[in-house]
Amino acid sequence: MAELLTGWRIYTQIADRLRTRIASGEYPPGALLPSEKALCRQFMVARNTVRRALAILADEGLIVTHAAKGREVAGVDDAEPYRYRLIARELREQIQRGELRTGAGVASEAELQRRYEMSRNTVRRALAELEQDGLIGVKQGVGRYVR
Repeated sequence: MAELLTGWRIYTQIADRLRTRIASGEYPPGALLPSEKALCRQFMVARNTVRRALAILADEGLIVTHAAKGREVAGVDDAEPYRYRLIARELREQIQRGELRTGAGVASEAELQRRYEMSRNTVRRALAELEQDGLIGVKQGVGRYVR
């Protein structure tokens, strides 16, 4: 059954749908995701759009790509299935321990990318979570700081 998606940044919508299916157990740990071709047919999009969606899930640590096998849902043994949460958790703990004090600057996105060896999108998602929780804020032209 084809799912028609419309609007801007369709690949993020595809990633959201696949993420939901993984969380619900429709694609349990160890299961292979459908092929790119099957996902293209299902969502009625180009292969590059599907690849971008799958890249998001890989950045989050939800799926692992195996050459000549396909993309597999990461196992439950992983302590932190979403890689962005690892960054968010460590920064949150630094704030709670007082290592990052109120008003202190938070490392730049580029620095966090290097430190955690993760993509810019993964780092941004972690920072967005901390902003949403009210732990960090943004000063235009200055950067992020601890609230």
